[in-house]
Amino acid sequence: MTSLLVVCLCVVVCLHGSGEANEHEGFMLLAGPLKKSGHRKNEVFDCGQSVPPGTGPYFEYLRRRGVTHFKVPLSWSRLLSAGFSSHPEQTVVTCYRTLLTQLLKAGLQPLVVLDGSAVPETLRSRLGGWESEDLRRMFMSYAEYVFGEFADLAPSWLILSHVDDISYQRHILQLYPNIYQLYHQHFKGKVSLELTVSDVALLSQIQPSITVHSLPVHLEYNCVSALDLAKELKRLQMASRGVPILVYKLTLLGCTDSQFQALGHFLQVLKNNDVELEGCDVMDMLGMMDMEDFLTSGDFEFVSGRTWLKSSYQTVWDTFGNQVKSERDVFLNESFPSNFQWATSSEAFKVEGGWAEGGKGETIWDRFGHENKVMQNQTADQACDSYHKVDYDVYLLRGLQVNTYQFSISWARIFPSGYQKSKSDRGVLYYDKLINALIESGIQPVVTLYHWDLPQELQYHGGWTNASIIDAFKDYADFCYSTFGGRVKTWNTFSSPWVVSHAGYGTGEHPPEVGDYVVASYQVTHNIIKSHAEAWHVYNDKYRSIQGGKVGIALNSDWAEPMDPSRPEDVSSAYRYLQFMLGWFAHPIFVNGDYPAMLKSQIEKKTDECPHSKPAILPVFTPTESLRISGTADFFGLNHYTSRLVKNADGGCAPGPQGVGNFQARIDPSWPPTASGWIYSAPWGLRRLLNYISTEYSNMKKVPIYITGNGMPTEHGEDPLNDTSRTEYMRSYINEALKAISLDGVDVQRFTVQSLMDGFEGKQGYSERFGLHLVNFEDADRPRTPKQSAYFYSHVIKQNGFGSPKDGLKVISMQFNPPLKVLPPSEVPSTSMIIWEKFSHQSKFQRKIYHYGTFPAHFSWGVSSSAYQIEGGWNVDGKGPSVWDVFTQKPGTIPDNASGDVACDSYHRLDEDLYMLRALQVKSYRFSLSWSRIFPSGQRSSLNQKGVDFYNKFINGLLANNIAPMVTLYHWDLPQELQNIGGWDNSDMIGLFNDFCDFCFFTFGDRVKFWITFNEPHTIAWSGYGLGKIPPNVKNPGTAPYRVAHNLIKAHAKTYHTYDENYRNSQGGRVSIALSADWVEPKDANVPREVQAADRAMQFRLGWFAHPIFKNGDYPDAMKWQVGNKSELQGLPDSRLPTFTEEEKKYIRGTADMFCLNHYTTKIVSHITARLKPQSYEHDRDLTEEEESDSQATAISNQRAVAWGLRRILNWLKVEYGDPEIYITENGVATESKTRWDDSARVFYFKTYINEALKAYDLDGVKVKGYIATSLMDSFEWLNGFRVGFGLHHVDFQNSNRPRTPKYSAHYYYQVIKNNGFPTPEDEKPLYGHFCKDFIWSTATASYQIEGGWRADGKGLSIWDKFAHTPLRVFNDDNGDIACDSYHKIDEDVSMLKQLKVTHYRFSISWPRVLPDGTTRHVNEAGLNYYIRLVDALLDANIQPHITLYHWDLPQALQDLGGWENETIVVKFRDYADLIFSRLGHKVKFWITINEPYNIANIGHGYGAAAPGISFRPGTLPYIVGHNLIKAHAEAWHLYNDKFRSKQGGIISITINSDWSEPRNPYKQEDIDAARRVLQFYIGWFAHPIFNGDYSDMMKTIIRRRSLAAGLPKSRLPEFTSEEIERIKGTYDYFGFNHYTTVLAFPVDYGDLQHYDADRGAGTIADRTYLDSGSSWLKVSPFGFRRILKFIKEEYGNPLVIITENGISERGPVDLNDVHRSYYYEKYINQVLKAYLLDGVNVRGYTAWSLMDNLEWATGFSERFGLFYVNRSDPKLPRLAKTSVVSYATIITCNGFPDPASGPHECLNQDVEGTNVPSTSLPSVNTVDFLGMTLSTGDAETGLYTMFAVCIVAVIAVCSSVTFFRSKGNYNITNL
Repeated sequence: MTSLLVVCLCVVVCLHGSGEANEHEGFMLLAGPLKKSGHRKNEVFDCGQSVPPGTGPYFEYLRRRGVTHFKVPLSWSRLLSAGFSSHPEQTVVTCYRTLLTQLLKAGLQPLVVLDGSAVPETLRSRLGGWESEDLRRMFMSYAEYVFGEFADLAPSWLILSHVDDISYQRHILQLYPNIYQLYHQHFKGKVSLELTVSDVALLSQIQPSITVHSLPVHLEYNCVSALDLAKELKRLQMASRGVPILVYKLTLLGCTDSQFQALGHFLQVLKNNDVELEGCDVMDMLGMMDMEDFLTSGDFEFVSGRTWLKSSYQTVWDTFGNQVKSERDVFLNESFPSNFQWATSSEAFKVEGGWAEGGKGETIWDRFGHENKVMQNQTADQACDSYHKVDYDVYLLRGLQVNTYQFSISWARIFPSGYQKSKSDRGVLYYDKLINALIESGIQPVVTLYHWDLPQELQYHGGWTNASIIDAFKDYADFCYSTFGGRVKTWNTFSSPWVVSHAGYGTGEHPPEVGDYVVASYQVTHNIIKSHAEAWHVYNDKYRSIQGGKVGIALNSDWAEPMDPSRPEDVSSAYRYLQFMLGWFAHPIFVNGDYPAMLKSQIEKKTDECPHSKPAILPVFTPTESLRISGTADFFGLNHYTSRLVKNADGGCAPGPQGVGNFQARIDPSWPPTASGWIYSAPWGLRRLLNYISTEYSNMKKVPIYITGNGMPTEHGEDPLNDTSRTEYMRSYINEALKAISLDGVDVQRFTVQSLMDGFEGKQGYSERFGLHLVNFEDADRPRTPKQSAYFYSHVIKQNGFGSPKDGLKVISMQFNPPLKVLPPSEVPSTSMIIWEKFSHQSKFQRKIYHYGTFPAHFSWGVSSSAYQIEGGWNVDGKGPSVWDVFTQKPGTIPDNASGDVACDSYHRLDEDLYMLRALQVKSYRFSLSWSRIFPSGQRSSLNQKGVDFYNKFINGLLANNIAPMVTLYHWDLPQELQNIGGWDNSDMIGLFNDFCDFCFFTFGDRVKFWITFNEPHTIAWSGYGLGKIPPNVKNPGTAPYRVAHNLIKAHAKTYHTYDENYRNSQGGRVSIALSADWVEPKDANVPREVQAADRAMQFRLGWFAHPIFKNGDYPDAMKWQVGNKSELQGLPDSRLPTFTEEEKKYIRGTADMFCLNHYTTKIVSHITARLKPQSYEHDRDLTEEEESDSQATAISNQRAVAWGLRRILNWLKVEYGDPEIYITENGVATESKTRWDDSARVFYFKTYINEALKAYDLDGVKVKGYIATSLMDSFEWLNGFRVGFGLHHVDFQNSNRPRTPKYSAHYYYQVIKNNGFPTPEDEKPLYGHFCKDFIWSTATASYQIEGGWRADGKGLSIWDKFAHTPLRVFNDDNGDIACDSYHKIDEDVSMLKQLKVTHYRFSISWPRVLPDGTTRHVNEAGLNYYIRLVDALLDANIQPHITLYHWDLPQALQDLGGWENETIVVKFRDYADLIFSRLGHKVKFWITINEPYNIANIGHGYGAAAPGISFRPGTLPYIVGHNLIKAHAEAWHLYNDKFRSKQGGIISITINSDWSEPRNPYKQEDIDAARRVLQFYIGWFAHPIFNGDYSDMMKTIIRRRSLAAGLPKSRLPEFTSEEIERIKGTYDYFGFNHYTTVLAFPVDYGDLQHYDADRGAGTIADRTYLDSGSSWLKVSPFGFRRILKFIKEEYGNPLVIITENGISERGPVDLNDVHRSYYYEKYINQVLKAYLLDGVNVRGYTAWSLMDNLEWATGFSERFGLFYVNRSDPKLPRLAKTSVVSYATIITCNGFPDPASGPHECLNQDVEGTNVPSTSLPSVNTVDFLGMTLSTGDAETGLYTMFAVCIVAVIAVCSSVTFFRSKGNYNITNL
């Protein structure tokens, strides 16, 4: 019956929705009233009890079925049981108000009924019947009361008259006018009187006194007598004098199931315009359920075994089933609605990887893969590595142009155990980052809460079969809404839950591999549906009003068609197929809260047929659950991929859909297959399925349909990029969706292509590829490359379907200032020499310090290319040959015989280039026009329209993507026919070029506003006509370059004037020329002629062209002077440099609207007197050039990355050319072709060069207006062919598709563009605050480094004494024999400490000074007495001693016995410690057992670069030594703990050193893993056993695996016994930590080599932006300090931390104004403060290294870490304070960093002793003696390290690996 109601209501709406009588209120469809439950269910609900549960959903159910009003009879006796309105029953009042409120909330209008027949008993007994006037007066009082109480909730009222009490009827008619007036005096609304048909005549009695708006009647209709309903209603209309009729109650009599012709009769009445109906009661006529029926109902499609209306499926099949193929497959060339959503998708476990990153919990899919149940034992551990590649993925989305991205959240990444108590903040941060990145790119996130990857912890408890998961999922959803809902507006609770139930718990093919289709599968569905409903209600109740989003579910379904359409049973089977697949989930959610009746009846039928083996047990929803489930979706999400042909078949007693459903599904063999056995392309099924869903599920609650998944896989072995099958699939399916929208009116609002990229496809692993982008799973970087389907989809999105493109392009204007003023000629030397004065004397610190800030708001960010380098199509569509075509096609001219014949094939791949530009979000794109493509012969008469069309299309594409075209008119590719007449050496070229430019201005100028006439005319003139290296390969270096340049300048000027005179006013563009220049730095800026040489170099390179154009129309005087003099000396009558006439000068000057600069590198120049012959531009300059050797080399020789030169050349341009607006039109770096996408070198290049441009703009006031990165993609790099690449995108030139893949640098450059520069990162922002009041402030030294007295007073030899006295071991043959002579200078040392205001002083005891042979057999009292005196002096100065027992200077006597390799040293160290504790412990409260065991073990016994210098067993000895060091420490700690702690009260620990390690490429899991290994093999090697017990699992696993693989019987890493583990664990009172720098790690495979570095499997480098120090290994990177301190907190249980070393070195000339050290301490200590205040690290002390300059181990005295300078040229070794003393002392005095916003802090006014900057008479440490030679310190260092390298390579036989060896702390060594 329900379906009848639907039909009726639809007709009612159609007939009366716009009728005159319904202009204001519409047609009323009445239901109600509410009935009591139980055995009294025929009685009307009277609020005798509270409103029953479920009324809200019941009312919503009625509203969804079209009901508009609901009758609410009020009970007089309940409301006023005492009879008086002054004493109401408040609970009853509340009950009615609740009922009315629920109606309104459900969208129903209450029709409140006043029934006076049920008189309160107290009134009836006292006043009698209705004849009593008092009773009538009491009824009026009652009416007045209820009006006042409920009128705010009910605008419609009805007075009931039709009851059996005749007296009541008569008197209520009399009272009605009074009641009417009473109501309308106070309220706005409507009051009516209900009459029977026979009472209509009475209307005339009351009508004159009141306005009657409608006539409510009670009507009976007898099906047997077949009353003419139309005639009866017309009679009533006439009797009521035209008052609209409201059929308040319609009673049907004598109607059987077959006699529902009454419905048709009633509908016929509605069509009759002669009868004006206001509304009708539908409860009886249409069999509307009352509430109790509703709560217990199932599905209502069947009544008495028959279908009353044909099913939705039959309707759809009748519509489409008879289509012929041509009709079915017709293509619709139309567009989607303007607001249509285009999306693509991914799923967490398929793409994220990072399976254990950030604390993520294991999922069932992780477990499945780890148990080798996936094809080829593949796993999703890394997958696409999207966890680290948010920027990579969003880049792809921007390229695609999607406006929506659907992805799933990994439940186990947010809640590792599945429960909120296990929340992972790092998991949340990942999704925060992804969501924010999407929104920043204008892409709306659509989040799926669950896509199959259940936390394994929940599966242990039964997973989805356990009902407790409902609450767990609800909590998880709640958390996601609260955390992300402010930004996410669309949520899928589940995606394809049918797959979970079917494959995960039915067939068991998927995890968790439960094969139980009888019970588990149905129970899982049951729990999933309830989980979904709870998640929906959470959002609805808590978040919807605030966040305004939508929650739905994405259900998967095939379309099903009958195998034989002529067989009704096959049609029914197809319908059953859909009900078992789609209806299983959709019916409860979208229809009535319960499973489909067909599903239930089929299962019941099978249960009866199979009593002994039930094939299915379907759980039952309670009435309350059904109410809660029904309607819990704001949209219908559909995942659809394929179709099936279904036939009827007896499934017997087999479980599963086909067995229970009695059907079999097949495919048509003619359907195109895919790589998946279950997906066949049948696109028409999508349209039919959409129509079915619209009919079956959207009628009850109108919700839009979102296609949440559609796609197909290809096989891995197929052509992965040219995926035509996917393109055709998408084209067809998207068009079917369009048909459903445009032709069928289905409300489809989104189309989602699955998927964004290839991923882990479940059981099939990586063998099936669904992606629009290819992911190379063989490469650790997981590069993503667009397939042809990606470009196709992007095109569909751009067109919004398949209609004609819309006209109209937004022309992008660029801001320009007025033309430049004319300037006077440059002087000789020029005034621009001040740039060298300003910058050349900068210290390295000043030069390199990074600057944070942003460019102006309209800054133009772009990328570049040029025609010949990328276009290809060299002879396509009429293009003529260029000089480069001719040149490269000669064999042997270019490496590998490469050419630009195809290049990047951009001529055929404009969409692919636009994709990259869109993804980068550049504001401009610089490209060049191919002259020979437009004019094949070079002249207008040969115009090639196809070439013009190509550029028109491209320019339009740029503008459509809001990218401004920057067009270069000539980029070296001259038409060959013009070269045949002499090329640029022929002055006729001036006119020909102007003609070409004129055509381009005319043709493209309406859209192009930025023109460049020539690119790098210097290269054209010198390389093309001087050196002859490039076409046209003319070798005439003395004259041709000057003639060619002359013509180029005049051609440029003529072109400029053509634009200025003919186009500027109408087009508003600007014209310039792109000039190239290196910056040149004088070899010695203190020598004037060297500076003049640099100035001359700039004039010959840049001034050659810039001076005429930007200054006075003529060449610079320096150039004219040089060439003129050289020419005269060469005996020539005239200068080889041509001259301009005065008219030409006037014509040329000022012919540029901005300065365009191409810049790549910096050179060092020096003055020479060059030879006169042969004549040459090069010799005319009188200078030599060389590379700037301190900078990084690149893939192109003589093009080093010298970033600081860019700032200087920009400043030079400002001064030299009158402060013009400057566009950097080319800047980039080449990498070798083997560097494909992980181009960190290019990232460093951009990071440094763009920063120098920022400095020029922000600090120097240079008008930098734009930056163009070179280049968009790898291309034909001229003479280098394809061997190097400048691209932000890698192009595979071996692949005919020329696929483009974004590199690391593309993502980095996008970030720079997005940030408009380099805003100050949080890491760099200072924190103001203070450390705890008892914070330890200290400085440190070590005995061998400072004491000297190497044989004084009986001291024994140490291993460092021997090492330093061994040739070639220590730089400059330095040693510690005297060092700083601290053995004799206690007072001076303590005086320095007092000046620093430190609270503590860390120093070490020389073991051989106290125990000369290392044993307690002989104690050297004199040596011991030195330390006693030092301790006493410290205590007298109120400075606490902090003693290190061992700082590397082992007694040589012990080394002779094996040293740290011999396990007996553990006892000897314990004995030594015992002596020291007993003699000094009563005065010393702070102890360190061993300093930096890493350096002892690995540097001293692995690399051999420190004492004792052993390097021949690098695979075993370091680990043995480390093992013994740990045990020795533990014994010393236990000794103190057991014997001395209680008496002495001190604390003792070990000092461990470590760098912080970051991944070189933060987007790359391999690099992240390498960074972790670096930490675990560094800090973890020693910290893990002491703080956590035993070596880390990582170390043990890796070393054991590599040892066994090399054929060793066991691991090279020694093992601790269980007793040793217990004894070692916890042997600390604090974490002593030395830290200096941060490294960037990357993986290195050393093959089978057995040594520490091979075990670690990582190399390290430094970020080029980090400031340098005097030590090659130490780069200033403060942020790493905070991070490693936080790591210590998290890894080792937040121990108390004392930083026992931190500092920076310098080398070279002495400068006591050590600003770099003050900077270092301020930055690093501030990071410590952040760790303390923000991260909760329990840091309690800081120690600066070092108190004074000293012997820095193997680097001797060349590296100086000291706060105090030690003047070694004075035998007294005086100490002089550096300015950093003041800085550090101030921090100590302030105990941190007071906030300047609070005003000057008193600590800043303290007297802190400092020193003046020393005079220049201080010694300069510039030369040293090395191997009998006097060398510079730099050369000697190089020699020393080369010797080291040779020695080590010889020992460990590592010939092909570069290993980075570093010591952090006091020992420093560079790359070996």
